Amino acid sequence: MKLSLVLIVYRSDSSIALEASKFCEEVLKAKNIKSNRIESDFHKEEIEKYLCKSESKPDIGIVLGGDGTFLKFANVLADYDIPLLSINIGGNLGFLTQEKDFLFDKSFIEILQNEEYIIDLRNRLNCNVYMNGKSSKKKIINSYQALNDFYFKSVEEDISPTNQIQIEIDNEKVNEYKGDGLIISTSTGSTAYSMAAGGPIVHPSIDAMIINPICPMSLASRPIVIPNTSKVIIKPVKKNKGEIKLWKDGSKCMTIKESYFCEIKKGGSACKIIKFKKSTNYYNTLTKKLDWKGDLSLKNPEN
Repeated sequence: MKLSLVLIVYRSDSSIALEASKFCEEVLKAKNIKSNRIESDFHKEEIEKYLCKSESKPDIGIVLGGDGTFLKFANVLADYDIPLLSINIGGNLGFLTQEKDFLFDKSFIEILQNEEYIIDLRNRLNCNVYMNGKSSKKKIINSYQALNDFYFKSVEEDISPTNQIQIEIDNEKVNEYKGDGLIISTSTGSTAYSMAAGGPIVHPSIDAMIINPICPMSLASRPIVIPNTSKVIIKPVKKNKGEIKLWKDGSKCMTIKESYFCEIKKGGSACKIIKFKKSTNYYNTLTKKLDWKGDLSLKNPEN
Protein backbone atom coordinates (compact mmCIF):
# COMPACT_ATOMS: atom_id res chain seq x y z
CA MET A 1 0.00 0.00 0.00
CA LYS A 2 1.32 3.42 -0.95
CA LEU A 3 0.76 5.92 1.85
CA SER A 4 0.71 9.66 1.26
CA LEU A 5 -1.79 10.84 3.88
CA VAL A 6 -2.83 9.17 7.14
CA LEU A 7 -5.51 10.28 9.58
CA ILE A 8 -4.60 9.49 13.21
CA VAL A 9 -7.37 9.33 15.82
CA TYR A 10 -6.43 8.89 19.47
CA ARG A 11 -8.51 8.36 22.59
CA SER A 12 -9.13 11.82 23.98
CA ASP A 13 -9.09 10.98 27.70
CA SER A 14 -5.86 8.97 27.57
CA SER A 15 -2.41 10.53 28.00
CA ILE A 16 -0.91 7.23 26.80
CA ALA A 17 -2.91 7.44 23.56
CA LEU A 18 -1.86 11.08 23.11
CA GLU A 19 1.82 10.18 23.38
CA ALA A 20 1.28 7.21 21.07
CA SER A 21 -0.30 9.50 18.46
CA LYS A 22 2.72 11.82 18.56
CA PHE A 23 5.03 8.83 18.21
CA CYS A 24 2.99 7.56 15.25
CA GLU A 25 3.14 11.01 13.64
CA GLU A 26 6.94 11.09 13.96
CA VAL A 27 7.31 7.59 12.50
CA LEU A 28 5.19 8.56 9.50
CA LYS A 29 7.07 11.84 9.07
CA ALA A 30 10.39 9.97 8.93
CA LYS A 31 8.97 8.06 5.96
CA ASN A 32 7.80 11.31 4.28
CA ILE A 33 4.16 10.45 4.92
CA LYS A 34 1.82 13.29 5.86
CA SER A 35 -0.60 12.85 8.73
CA ASN A 36 -3.28 14.68 10.68
CA ARG A 37 -4.03 13.96 14.34
CA ILE A 38 -7.45 14.39 15.97
CA GLU A 39 -8.94 13.42 19.32
CA SER A 40 -11.67 10.79 19.51
CA ASP A 41 -13.98 13.31 21.19
CA PHE A 42 -15.12 14.73 17.86
CA HIS A 43 -18.47 15.44 16.28
CA LYS A 44 -19.39 13.55 13.12
CA GLU A 45 -19.90 16.85 11.30
CA GLU A 46 -16.28 17.86 12.01
CA ILE A 47 -14.88 14.75 10.33
CA GLU A 48 -17.23 15.06 7.37
CA LYS A 49 -16.29 18.74 6.95
CA TYR A 50 -12.60 17.82 7.09
CA LEU A 51 -12.99 15.06 4.50
CA CYS A 52 -15.00 17.26 2.17
CA LYS A 53 -12.50 20.14 2.37
CA SER A 54 -9.43 17.93 2.01
CA GLU A 55 -7.77 17.98 -1.40
CA SER A 56 -7.23 14.23 -1.06
CA LYS A 57 -8.82 11.80 1.36
CA PRO A 58 -6.60 9.80 3.75
CA ASP A 59 -5.27 6.49 2.45
CA ILE A 60 -5.99 4.93 5.85
CA GLY A 61 -7.15 5.89 9.32
CA ILE A 62 -5.10 4.77 12.32
CA VAL A 63 -7.10 4.52 15.54
CA LEU A 64 -5.19 4.52 18.84
CA GLY A 65 -7.33 3.35 21.76
CA GLY A 66 -9.63 0.43 22.42
CA ASP A 67 -12.66 -1.09 20.73
CA GLY A 68 -14.88 1.79 21.93
CA THR A 69 -12.70 4.42 20.27
CA PHE A 70 -12.66 2.37 17.10
CA LEU A 71 -16.44 1.94 17.01
CA LYS A 72 -17.08 5.68 17.11
CA PHE A 73 -14.60 6.38 14.33
CA ALA A 74 -15.55 3.37 12.18
CA ASN A 75 -19.17 4.44 11.78
CA VAL A 76 -18.04 7.80 10.42
CA LEU A 77 -15.27 6.69 8.04
CA ALA A 78 -16.94 3.55 6.65
CA ASP A 79 -19.09 5.65 4.31
CA TYR A 80 -15.91 7.16 2.83
CA ASP A 81 -14.39 3.77 1.94
CA ILE A 82 -11.28 4.38 4.05
CA PRO A 83 -9.54 1.28 5.52
CA LEU A 84 -8.96 1.47 9.27
CA LEU A 85 -6.05 0.18 11.32
CA SER A 86 -6.88 0.03 15.02
CA ILE A 87 -4.06 -0.42 17.55
CA ASN A 88 -4.86 -1.16 21.18
CA ILE A 89 -3.36 1.50 23.42
CA GLY A 90 -3.73 1.52 27.19
CA GLY A 91 -5.99 -1.48 27.53
CA ASN A 92 -6.39 -5.22 27.04
CA LEU A 93 -6.33 -6.87 23.64
CA GLY A 94 -9.58 -6.08 21.83
CA PHE A 95 -11.53 -7.93 19.17
CA LEU A 96 -11.16 -5.04 16.72
CA THR A 97 -7.61 -3.94 17.48
CA GLN A 98 -4.04 -5.00 16.72
CA GLU A 99 -1.32 -5.37 19.34
CA LYS A 100 0.50 -2.16 20.30
CA ASP A 101 3.91 -3.76 19.61
CA PHE A 102 3.31 -3.17 15.89
CA LEU A 103 3.27 0.56 16.59
CA PHE A 104 6.14 0.94 19.02
CA ASP A 105 8.60 -1.28 17.12
CA LYS A 106 7.64 0.70 13.99
CA SER A 107 6.91 -2.49 12.06
CA PHE A 108 3.41 -1.32 11.07
CA ILE A 109 4.87 0.86 8.29
CA GLU A 110 6.71 -2.01 6.62
CA ILE A 111 3.70 -4.30 7.02
CA LEU A 112 1.47 -1.76 5.27
CA GLN A 113 3.95 -0.97 2.52
CA ASN A 114 4.68 -4.66 1.89
CA GLU A 115 0.94 -5.45 1.98
CA GLU A 116 1.34 -8.12 4.65
CA TYR A 117 -2.27 -7.73 5.73
CA ILE A 118 -5.83 -8.47 4.71
CA ILE A 119 -8.80 -6.14 4.42
CA ASP A 120 -11.53 -7.56 6.61
CA LEU A 121 -14.98 -6.38 5.51
CA ARG A 122 -17.39 -6.07 8.44
CA ASN A 123 -21.06 -5.52 7.72
CA ARG A 124 -22.92 -2.84 9.65
CA LEU A 125 -26.57 -2.40 10.57
CA ASN A 126 -28.82 0.47 9.55
CA CYS A 127 -31.70 1.61 11.76
CA ASN A 128 -34.34 3.95 10.39
CA VAL A 129 -36.75 5.44 12.90
CA TYR A 130 -40.20 6.10 11.44
CA MET A 131 -43.37 7.78 12.63
CA ASN A 132 -46.58 5.84 12.22
CA GLY A 133 -48.99 7.56 9.89
CA LYS A 134 -52.21 7.02 8.02
CA SER A 135 -50.62 7.71 4.65
CA SER A 136 -48.81 4.99 2.74
CA LYS A 137 -45.57 6.98 2.88
CA LYS A 138 -43.45 6.41 5.96
CA LYS A 139 -41.82 9.47 7.49
CA ILE A 140 -38.20 8.98 8.55
CA ILE A 141 -37.32 10.80 11.77
CA ASN A 142 -33.72 9.65 12.12
CA SER A 143 -31.28 7.17 10.63
CA TYR A 144 -28.33 5.48 12.39
CA GLN A 145 -25.50 3.08 11.54
CA ALA A 146 -23.88 0.58 13.92
CA LEU A 147 -20.95 -1.80 13.56
CA ASN A 148 -21.66 -3.76 16.74
CA ASP A 149 -25.29 -3.43 17.73
CA PHE A 150 -28.48 -1.54 18.33
CA TYR A 151 -30.28 -2.11 21.59
CA PHE A 152 -33.45 -0.97 23.27
CA LYS A 153 -33.89 -0.32 26.99
CA SER A 154 -36.26 1.63 29.21
CA VAL A 155 -36.06 5.41 29.28
CA GLU A 156 -34.01 6.78 32.17
CA GLU A 157 -37.01 8.20 34.02
CA ASP A 158 -38.71 4.83 34.41
CA ILE A 159 -38.90 3.47 37.95
CA SER A 160 -38.52 -0.10 36.71
CA PRO A 161 -36.27 -1.17 33.81
CA THR A 162 -38.86 -3.66 32.59
CA ASN A 163 -40.26 -2.94 29.14
CA GLN A 164 -42.22 -4.75 26.46
CA ILE A 165 -41.07 -4.77 22.84
CA GLN A 166 -42.80 -6.21 19.79
CA ILE A 167 -40.66 -7.62 16.99
CA GLU A 168 -41.41 -8.46 13.35
CA ILE A 169 -39.03 -10.28 11.00
CA ASP A 170 -39.62 -9.97 7.25
CA ASN A 171 -43.17 -8.66 7.81
CA GLU A 172 -44.11 -11.49 10.17
CA LYS A 173 -44.90 -10.83 13.82
CA VAL A 174 -42.58 -13.08 15.80
CA ASN A 175 -42.68 -12.22 19.49
CA GLU A 176 -43.17 -9.71 22.27
CA TYR A 177 -40.19 -9.53 24.59
CA LYS A 178 -40.79 -8.46 28.17
CA GLY A 179 -37.71 -7.79 30.27
CA ASP A 180 -34.82 -5.34 30.53
CA GLY A 181 -34.51 -4.79 26.79
CA LEU A 182 -33.52 -6.22 23.42
CA ILE A 183 -30.25 -6.34 21.44
CA ILE A 184 -29.93 -6.57 17.66
CA SER A 185 -26.29 -7.24 16.84
CA THR A 186 -24.02 -8.02 13.92
CA SER A 187 -21.66 -11.00 13.97
CA THR A 188 -18.91 -8.52 14.88
CA GLY A 189 -21.00 -7.35 17.84
CA SER A 190 -21.75 -10.87 19.03
CA THR A 191 -18.72 -10.67 21.36
CA ALA A 192 -19.84 -7.34 22.86
CA TYR A 193 -23.04 -6.56 24.81
CA SER A 194 -24.88 -9.51 23.27
CA MET A 195 -22.33 -11.98 24.64
CA ALA A 196 -22.55 -10.37 28.09
CA ALA A 197 -26.33 -10.87 27.92
CA GLY A 198 -25.93 -14.58 27.20
CA GLY A 199 -25.99 -14.47 23.40
CA PRO A 200 -24.01 -16.78 21.07
CA ILE A 201 -20.54 -16.03 19.73
CA VAL A 202 -20.81 -15.80 15.93
CA HIS A 203 -17.69 -15.68 13.76
CA PRO A 204 -17.46 -12.26 12.05
CA SER A 205 -17.21 -13.86 8.59
CA ILE A 206 -20.79 -15.17 8.96
CA ASP A 207 -23.37 -12.76 7.56
CA ALA A 208 -25.92 -12.79 10.35
CA MET A 209 -27.94 -10.76 12.82
CA ILE A 210 -28.41 -11.86 16.42
CA ILE A 211 -31.64 -10.96 18.24
CA ASN A 212 -31.03 -11.31 21.95
CA PRO A 213 -33.39 -10.40 24.82
CA ILE A 214 -31.82 -8.79 27.91
CA CYS A 215 -32.91 -10.58 31.09
CA PRO A 216 -36.29 -11.75 29.69
CA MET A 217 -39.10 -12.52 32.13
CA SER A 218 -40.02 -15.63 30.13
CA LEU A 219 -37.60 -18.55 29.79
CA ALA A 220 -39.12 -19.13 26.35
CA SER A 221 -37.52 -15.90 25.10
CA ARG A 222 -34.25 -17.13 23.62
CA PRO A 223 -31.58 -15.57 21.37
CA ILE A 224 -32.09 -16.19 17.66
CA VAL A 225 -29.62 -15.92 14.75
CA ILE A 226 -31.12 -14.80 11.44
CA PRO A 227 -29.71 -13.93 7.98
CA ASN A 228 -28.48 -10.34 7.68
CA THR A 229 -30.70 -9.99 4.61
CA SER A 230 -33.67 -9.88 6.99
CA LYS A 231 -35.71 -6.79 7.85
CA VAL A 232 -36.47 -6.41 11.54
CA ILE A 233 -39.20 -4.10 12.86
CA ILE A 234 -39.13 -3.00 16.50
CA LYS A 235 -42.15 -1.39 18.17
CA PRO A 236 -42.76 -0.40 21.80
CA VAL A 237 -45.89 -1.99 23.24
CA LYS A 238 -48.42 0.68 24.25
CA LYS A 239 -49.56 -0.95 27.49
CA ASN A 240 -46.00 -0.55 28.82
CA LYS A 241 -45.92 3.29 28.76
CA GLY A 242 -45.03 3.08 25.08
CA GLU A 243 -41.50 4.51 25.21
CA ILE A 244 -38.08 2.88 24.97
CA LYS A 245 -34.57 4.24 24.48
CA LEU A 246 -32.56 3.39 21.36
CA TRP A 247 -28.79 2.93 21.71
CA LYS A 248 -26.11 2.14 19.12
CA ASP A 249 -22.63 0.78 19.83
CA GLY A 250 -22.88 1.93 23.45
CA SER A 251 -24.06 5.49 22.70
CA LYS A 252 -27.53 6.95 23.27
CA CYS A 253 -29.52 7.80 20.15
CA MET A 254 -33.09 8.81 20.96
CA THR A 255 -36.34 7.88 22.70
CA ILE A 256 -38.69 5.70 20.65
CA LYS A 257 -42.21 6.88 21.42
CA GLU A 258 -45.32 4.74 21.09
CA SER A 259 -46.07 6.41 17.74
CA TYR A 260 -42.64 5.42 16.35
CA PHE A 261 -41.16 2.19 15.05
CA CYS A 262 -37.65 1.11 14.02
CA GLU A 263 -36.65 -0.74 10.87
CA ILE A 264 -33.28 -2.51 11.17
CA LYS A 265 -31.51 -4.14 8.25
CA LYS A 266 -28.06 -4.60 6.75
CA GLY A 267 -26.17 -1.32 6.28
CA GLY A 268 -25.25 0.00 2.87
CA SER A 269 -21.47 0.06 3.27
CA ALA A 270 -19.15 -2.32 5.10
CA CYS A 271 -16.34 -1.21 7.40
CA LYS A 272 -12.85 -2.01 6.09
CA ILE A 273 -10.58 -3.24 8.88
CA ILE A 274 -6.86 -3.80 8.29
CA LYS A 275 -5.76 -7.07 9.90
CA PHE A 276 -2.05 -7.88 9.99
CA LYS A 277 -1.19 -11.43 8.96
CA LYS A 278 1.29 -11.56 11.88
CA SER A 279 -1.28 -10.46 14.48
CA THR A 280 -3.17 -12.61 16.96
CA ASN A 281 -5.94 -14.53 15.18
CA TYR A 282 -9.63 -14.54 16.11
CA TYR A 283 -9.63 -17.79 18.08
CA ASN A 284 -6.48 -16.87 19.97
CA THR A 285 -8.13 -13.59 20.93
CA LEU A 286 -11.19 -15.49 22.18
CA THR A 287 -8.95 -17.77 24.22
CA LYS A 288 -7.18 -14.82 25.86
CA LYS A 289 -10.22 -12.59 26.40
CA LEU A 290 -12.50 -15.33 27.74
CA ASP A 291 -9.81 -17.21 29.64
CA TRP A 292 -10.41 -20.44 27.76
CA LYS A 293 -7.99 -23.33 28.27
CA GLY A 294 -6.48 -23.34 24.79
CA ASP A 295 -3.95 -26.10 24.11
CA LEU A 296 -3.59 -27.92 27.43
CA SER A 297 -0.54 -29.82 26.18
CA LEU A 298 1.38 -26.56 26.12
CA LYS A 299 0.46 -25.78 29.73
CA ASN A 300 1.10 -29.28 31.13
CA PRO A 301 4.14 -30.63 29.29
CA GLU A 302 5.18 -34.17 30.11
CA ASN A 303 8.21 -34.49 32.35
